[in-house]
Amino acid sequence: MTTLTNPFEIARETLRLLATRRIPPTPDNYLTLYHEISGSKPAKEDFPEKELRSLATALPKSSPDQMRLARQLDEAVKAANWEEYTNRLAQFVSTLAEAQKLAWAELIGNLIRQWDAKHIGLTAARKRESLDHLLAGAGANPETLFNRLQSLIRSWGQGKENETQVDGEAIPEAPSSPPPAIVNPQHSEDLLPELRELFAFTLETAIATQLIESPQLSSDAKLLAGDIRGARKLEQMQDFLARLKRFAFKLELLAEDQAELRRSLLNLLRLLVENITELVIDDNWLHGQIDIVREIVDKPLSQRTVDDAERRLKEVLYKQSQLKTSLFEAREAIKQMLAGFVDHLADFADATSEYHDKIEGCADKISSANDISELGSVLNEVMHETRNIQLNAQRSRDELRSTQEKVKKSEARIHELEAELETTSDLVRHDQLTGALNRRGLEDMFNKEVARAQRHDTLLCVGMLDIDNFKKLNDSLGHDVGDQALIHLAQVCKEALRPQDTVARFGGEEFVILLPETPLEDGIVALTRLQRELTKKFFLNDNEKVLITFSAGVTQMLPDDTQATVIKRADEAMYKAKQTGKNRVVSAP
Repeated sequence: MTTLTNPFEIARETLRLLATRRIPPTPDNYLTLYHEISGSKPAKEDFPEKELRSLATALPKSSPDQMRLARQLDEAVKAANWEEYTNRLAQFVSTLAEAQKLAWAELIGNLIRQWDAKHIGLTAARKRESLDHLLAGAGANPETLFNRLQSLIRSWGQGKENETQVDGEAIPEAPSSPPPAIVNPQHSEDLLPELRELFAFTLETAIATQLIESPQLSSDAKLLAGDIRGARKLEQMQDFLARLKRFAFKLELLAEDQAELRRSLLNLLRLLVENITELVIDDNWLHGQIDIVREIVDKPLSQRTVDDAERRLKEVLYKQSQLKTSLFEAREAIKQMLAGFVDHLADFADATSEYHDKIEGCADKISSANDISELGSVLNEVMHETRNIQLNAQRSRDELRSTQEKVKKSEARIHELEAELETTSDLVRHDQLTGALNRRGLEDMFNKEVARAQRHDTLLCVGMLDIDNFKKLNDSLGHDVGDQALIHLAQVCKEALRPQDTVARFGGEEFVILLPETPLEDGIVALTRLQRELTKKFFLNDNEKVLITFSAGVTQMLPDDTQATVIKRADEAMYKAKQTGKNRVVSAP
């Protein structure tokens, strides 16, 4: 059949085929024949976002499964994924269909037979109590209810009442009513209000206070606390249990959102670190700090790693601001020098142009001269202008040399500033030699650890260690070897201690160790273990082993202690260790 191109002819042929083939003249049939005649393809239908979102909103959300389905359908609509939407809905419907296929008739028949049967140790009251407990805890999931009823019937058949099996796992049932001769009913009545109050207290303090950033969930927790305080009847408890399950599901969703938020923040921090790396190319110190920050970010997230990353970033940003200031000043100085040099070049070019014009005029006078006596004044003028241009050239050369000297001085100043920043360790919080914290960094970390210990009511140990015979080591092997020994000791400390422990260089060969959540006895054990590790990991100098030991003092942080007092006490204990033979750990009383 010839393909038609005129719309009127295509429409007429479409109507003719509808009548010839006896096809109902519906819009879909008309559209199908229209595309068949014209040889075109039907346009892709737009994703019905509005309709599908309305459908998802209209679905009930009375159970966790229904709320999970609503969230999955909403995500599929956001992604415009029709296949995902269809699969989620079909899966949910098939689950309901499977639940409806359960053999409820047979199950109910078995339940009635076991109810009427006589079982040793199982009264009708105990059976009723077990059944009520099961119905209250099964929720709105029919499959769960079916499985638990089967387990209950099986346990009755075995003469048991205290536990059922759900998916092969034992679940405790409601405790049977104790005999009156053993437990006083008055005690049970007194205990129930205490349990309700404990539940309400947990909701108000342990849960609601953790949901400050989610006001709605915090309000729901407080409402649940009020409900459990006023619950007296079984119906009220069942209603409370249903609402508590929905609340728990919302908490689960909130936890997922917060985990996603943490991942996003970490990715943002990684991008920031990578951006700083790209901006600064030639600064090795800054690159070293950035590598440490990147290593911290890649570890599992905790408050201590965040504090450490914050401290490192402050150092990086401070150093970067210093470099930016120096580079800006140098760039402005060079810009001014270049601007002055360009001005001089312009003046020189103008003088040269004027010189050429005058020389050209002198050449015209020479060409038109009729007598040699007329050339005397012209020659004097040429000599005068030549001498002037020579002086201008010499002056420009001297100014160019002066500009070069200024540029060299500016470059030297930049290198001097960079050297000062490298050597001024009190401007940053880490010791430039060992990589451990310096005194300023120790002060910041000490304040944070003390605040954390007070907040969580935990113990904090402080240790002071000093390398034995360090002066002798420096005198015999040199200061460079002594520096390498300090680096080796700091590295062994970082490897042997816990991630939450802090190592700081206090001065010279002295180091301070902060041991959070550690009693005094464990602090002694930790520093003794550190001494053993130092003897295992040899310090090498020209491939020769050099034995390094240290004496240490350790003390417990007291409520009225300050940084100065606790370090002084640890320092006194360390000197006792020195006086009693070295290479030992002494605790302060």
